[in-house]
Amino acid sequence: MAAPRYQPVHLTTTLSIQRPLTRKPDPGPGLLIIQDAAEPIPRQTLDPEPLRKWAEEGYFVARIEVSESQPLSSYGLLLALEAFDEHETCSGGAFSFGIITYSKSAARDLIPFIDAGTAGHVKAVVSYGPLSDLAQPHLSHLAENGVKSPSIYRYPEARSTSFALPSHPDYLPASAAVAHSRTLEFLKKHLGGPWFDLEAIWEEHTRLEFADRAVEETMNTMVDEPYVNHVPTMTGGIGRKNLTSFYAKHFIFSNPDDTELQLISRTIGIDRVVDEFIFSLTHDRVIDWLIPGIPPTGKKLRIPFTAVVDIRGDRLYHEHIAWDQLTVLFQLGLMPEYLPFPYPVEGHQPGKNLEYRVPGAGHEVADKLVDESAVPSNGMFGFAVRQASD
Repeated sequence: MAAPRYQPVHLTTTLSIQRPLTRKPDPGPGLLIIQDAAEPIPRQTLDPEPLRKWAEEGYFVARIEVSESQPLSSYGLLLALEAFDEHETCSGGAFSFGIITYSKSAARDLIPFIDAGTAGHVKAVVSYGPLSDLAQPHLSHLAENGVKSPSIYRYPEARSTSFALPSHPDYLPASAAVAHSRTLEFLKKHLGGPWFDLEAIWEEHTRLEFADRAVEETMNTMVDEPYVNHVPTMTGGIGRKNLTSFYAKHFIFSNPDDTELQLISRTIGIDRVVDEFIFSLTHDRVIDWLIPGIPPTGKKLRIPFTAVVDIRGDRLYHEHIAWDQLTVLFQLGLMPEYLPFPYPVEGHQPGKNLEYRVPGAGHEVADKLVDESAVPSNGMFGFAVRQASD
């Protein structure tokens, strides 16, 4: 099933709702987000605005936009609660929902609403900016230095608390991603989900890539606009169109028939899977995503890999894949044991040709990842420069 294209419904000029954007049509907890109304600034990022992003996480989202002329009002808040109650894809209705405010001004106006009769229905509050103490569980993201506490995260690198908004000039993608994961963990804990089997989602994706070799089905496991980055070679694709082309022309059908993935360890977080594995294959064809421009050598390769896989709801958002490229070149016989060292070295006569021992190894690197005792540690400590032979 392709990524759903459900569009937000604009109930008023300031209130919009978005149903959950997951593969399975299950209802999701209600989530009220409040942000300042502003003209979006065009920028090249796949990070969606909060309304869509939280719907992709599986929440039924109501968004209120505020401004000086249209501040947060009880009427707008009550309309949002009515939407929670009336929509079949909101699991908790107005009796169990969370709030995220990206607006510092609205945070002040929100307190009386939370302290009023709805207080028992608000299960969690997240603010980008300071927030007064509440009886409800609450979490704040602040753009300042300071000590982290259980309810406050600080981001000294941020110019303002709008760093999480892709359309804002102060947007910081790395900080926004970290804050999103922290918020997601907090909301899932207090709203009871939604929960997804991240391991099963990732294994389905890799099965479609390596066993079934099905491009369209692989893409259907991903969000509307995903990306993949193979760190050593900077190959992959940004956005659905480019990534589909990459999978079809450079990845899924480029992997040798004997390709195997041996899992070494797996760590599962609130929104990601991190794998260590050995990628084994015979280099019997050009594999341009792995070793671009190198013709087939017939060599067997065993390569230590790591994969950091970000999953949004029940779909993959991105993959950061890294491996030891130096051991690949050693295993292919394309890396000499010594290379020229062009800098002066104390104790060596100027003008002499020096060379250094390349700090890398072949299959031993993979062997030691599988079994720590397979190769003695610290063998490279004895490597040094030497005078090159004429």
